[in-house]
Amino acid sequence: MGRINELRLVTRVAQMYHVERKRQADIAAHLHLSQATVSRMLKRAEAEGIVRTSVIPPAGTFSDLEDGLRHRFGLPEVVVVDCSEDRDGAIMSRIGEAAAHLLEATLIQGEVIGVSSWSQTIFKMVENIHPQRGTLARYVVQTLGGMGDPSVQTHATQLTTRLARLTGAEPKLLPVQGLASSREAKLLMLSDPFVRETMDLFDSITLAIVGIGAVEPSELLARSGNIFSARELSDLAEAGAVGDISLRFFDSSGKFVKTPLDDRVIGLPPEALSGIRRVIALAGGQKKTPAIAGALRTGLLHMLITDRFTAERLLSL
Repeated sequence: MGRINELRLVTRVAQMYHVERKRQADIAAHLHLSQATVSRMLKRAEAEGIVRTSVIPPAGTFSDLEDGLRHRFGLPEVVVVDCSEDRDGAIMSRIGEAAAHLLEATLIQGEVIGVSSWSQTIFKMVENIHPQRGTLARYVVQTLGGMGDPSVQTHATQLTTRLARLTGAEPKLLPVQGLASSREAKLLMLSDPFVRETMDLFDSITLAIVGIGAVEPSELLARSGNIFSARELSDLAEAGAVGDISLRFFDSSGKFVKTPLDDRVIGLPPEALSGIRRVIALAGGQKKTPAIAGALRTGLLHMLITDRFTAERLLSL
């Protein structure tokens, strides 16, 4: 009977603390116990199953999908957003809203943000961010140069400078094309002091926000005039590429593939991503599902923000 008497007192302590909302000091005084004993009894109440914690996800959240993706791909964190339809425009908007809230909630003083500026989903995130009080971030660094038609390259500049303004940071732009016409042209562009100043900050980035692209150029890149040639697309297909992060292409197993394009890209390389404390990818949509799966297998991402339709497809692969 000794054990049942002990558990009876443990139960009473737990009831007073969790149900009656009394402080531990008040419980101790009421039951003539020491506060240390009350604390030990509360821990025992959990160990004995007298007190059980239940997490009941509200409607519109998808803890089961998030858990599944974390375990399937070894990701530290996943956010799965609700979306009423499996359509790219709707998906990008919902992901952008969730990413904006996450950035506002987790941004720390002195952050150096690297942003892949050719992503419609990241642009949606920036559209949803509220102006932050005071200076939070130190720099917002453009991690991939502009592309294609110079008249459309303002997209990259606007995204970077607007995010910097909202977070109280100083923008650091990459005022060159993201894909040079040749290796020699790339080397010439890298000699520009403004380009070097921005790229020298790559090693200081503490938070990288990236998009995930399919091999087929997105609508945004298509409008920019940045269309790969048939030969370049053929080279990527032969190499087994399924997608890219900042124009660095990888295969379905997450291994980065080597193509002649690598010698022409001006931006953050994959090896630099591996040294960044937080790398958050924003991506969703049916066409991008194989690319997202490959990106998750690179081991470079700390968080994925996606939609429920894409999450279900990823788990069914």
